[in-house]
Order: sequence, then structure tokens, then C-alpha cells
Amino acid sequence: MIERSSGPPAQEPAETSPPHNRFTSMPPHSEPTPESRLHDRITALTRTAGYRAHDPLIVGVQHDNTPPIFLTSGRTLAGKPLTPNTIVYTASLSKQLTAVCAALLVRQDRLDTGSTLAQWMPELPAWADTVRVRHLLSHTSGLPEGVKFDDLHRTKQDHTTPGVIHALAHLDHLVGTPGTEFRYCNAGYVCLAVIIERATSHPLPDFARDHLFTPLGMTATRFWPGPSPHPPGAAPLDPHYPAPLSLGDGGVWSTAPDLIRWNQALEHDELGVSTLLQTPGHLDDGTELDYAWALGIREHAGRRLYQHGGSWAGLTTRLVRLSGQRSSFVIIALDDNQDRTNTLATALIEELAG
Repeated sequence: MIERSSGPPAQEPAETSPPHNRFTSMPPHSEPTPESRLHDRITALTRTAGYRAHDPLIVGVQHDNTPPIFLTSGRTLAGKPLTPNTIVYTASLSKQLTAVCAALLVRQDRLDTGSTLAQWMPELPAWADTVRVRHLLSHTSGLPEGVKFDDLHRTKQDHTTPGVIHALAHLDHLVGTPGTEFRYCNAGYVCLAVIIERATSHPLPDFARDHLFTPLGMTATRFWPGPSPHPPGAAPLDPHYPAPLSLGDGGVWSTAPDLIRWNQALEHDELGVSTLLQTPGHLDDGTELDYAWALGIREHAGRRLYQHGGSWAGLTTRLVRLSGQRSSFVIIALDDNQDRTNTLATALIEELAG
């Protein structure tokens, strides 16, 4: 999730062997290839951004539609070396996958973005009649953030979808007028996930598996509602600050290759919803936003970039796609240093755009 929790950073395990740093294999004594030069350049950029050889980091880069290159270093909290196929929590990157599920339903005429929240969730107070689905998608709903993780942590409760909805059901009023301002809101995407489940009569993990992950070959990716804090075989987070179990705003666990595959699918419009997904949102007065359906939008060197980040205690992520160039990258860092992640992301954008 984009909001930041105040949990302590993960402790670095003592090294009993040389720092783990895995790259795509290169033939010995061969002439440099474009792939090997890009590999070396990515390595240099991670060092310039401040990542050391033993810091827990996964970087995946695809440039010009060539096979992706992966760089990994460090270990999980469980002491296992990070690899490209390590399953990690994706935090707010999950919103993109939730938004695509909604887009599929819109394309099938099973969901109207003009419908009200009250139509789908009548258990919410009267204010829900002023919030529309399009407001949830563009973070213009006027909803508050919802339940803060630290508040739940103090009361020894889990951050779950029922917990968030219960808190909203006891909300007297919105914090803003729907459609009048952009206010990033995880609770809105939790509501969106509930709407998807009610529109399809299927749990979101099952719908996403059948309509997104299986068709795209993203075999390591899933929405995880618990009850354990992470799926089997995944890299655990700090046990004092486990990943939330709410769906929609978060909930997705994945790997770097699967996330690069996800970017490919959106670039090639393999699901038939990329145009809808990439259309900028707007306020009710028509003011255009730099945010689409869980995609931040910006221009760089004449190219459009689609991106989203995420963070949780002990985790920062970034997923970026350069439209038209068929280049993209993912950064997964098992730490709380968002500035370092942002520095690396900026450097990679410059490298790929150049």
C-alpha cells in the first residue's frame, strides 16, 4: 500500500558466505552484447542509488521487447537468498490487478462505473449514495483512508476486508465531497473488490485466477486473503507488521517475472481493456487527473509512462512501463527506504527512455 507504516526495518542477516548477487548468465569471455551491457548498467545504477551488494533487492528489466534481465541480492527475513522467483507481497501494485478485474466486468456490461456504492453495498450509511464506482477507481470518492494498520495492531486485530468494511459502516460522514479532489484511498479499492465479488458471485482470488493469472501464465501470482500472513513458500515480512489481509487495495503476492509479464500483457492489450485502463480519470467538473485505473500517468522524453508504487513495513515496490517502447521494469526492495527505491526508478526510466 502507498501509506507507510512505522514498523522497524528488517534486520540484515549476518553473512556466512559472499554476498548473493544473481544475474542472467552470460557466456565467459564473450564480446559484450546489448543484454550484457544493459545488465552491467543496471548493476551500476543500483549501486549509484545506494543499494549495497548484500541489500535485499530484486530488479527486473525488459528493454525493447527483449528477454527480461533480473538482478537479485540479499536474503529474505527467513534467511533464504532472494531470486527472481521469490514470491513477495506487492502492496499497492495489487490495485492494478483489481482495476483490471473491474475493467473486464465493464467490458462485459456487468458493471457500470456510474453506479453508486450504495447500489452494491447497501450496508453502508447514506453517504454511499453519493459515491460512484468511477470515484473509487480514481481516488476521488471522499472516503477516508479506512482503518490504519497501527490502530489494528494495537488492538491485536488483522487488517482484513471485513474489518475495513465494518469501520466504514460506522463512518458518520465522508472526509470530502465525491468527485471534487484526488485523495489516495486504500479503502476505496477494498470497496471495489467487494463490488467485483458481488457482480461476479465469485471470490476475488478465484475470479482473478481464472480471468487474469491463468490466461497470462502468471502461475506464481495470487490474491491471498489468509488466514496465515503469507502464502506457502512466500517471503515473510516482519512478524510484528505482517502484510494486510484485505483485498483490492493490496492482497496480491507475486514474482518479478510475473510482474514483467503483467506489463507485457497491458502493453499488448492481451486482455482487451488497456485503453480503458489507461484513460485518465477526471473530477466531476471535467478536470483531468494524472491517474487512470490504478496507473499513475506522466510524460518523459516524449513518451508516456504508466507506473505505480507500493510500500509496507519492510517493503517498497515500483512497477513502470514505457508505452510504445515495450520496455518496463519492476523494483522490489525488502526495506523501508522509499527514497532509494525512487532514485533507482528515476535512473532506470532515464536509462530505458534514452
